[in-house]
Amino acid sequence: MLLNEIDENETKKVSKINSKGSMRTRLMDLGIIEGCSIKKLFISPFKDPIAFLIKGAVIAIRVNDCKEIEIE
Repeated sequence: MLLNEIDENETKKVSKINSKGSMRTRLMDLGIIEGCSIKKLFISPFKDPIAFLIKGAVIAIRVNDCKEIEIE
């Protein structure tokens, strides 16, 4: 399952990050690492980006980048 596919207010664990290069580094800097919990808060009015709660911080991630993050 991919990160963009979870329901609002659902919490899941990250199992794999498929991004490469600077985007992978950026996601990891934001706290998105394998095994971390991530909660989908809400989707913006135009469906992109999506807001997530990660380690106490609200982070907006574009749908294309969400598709690179696998969850359990």
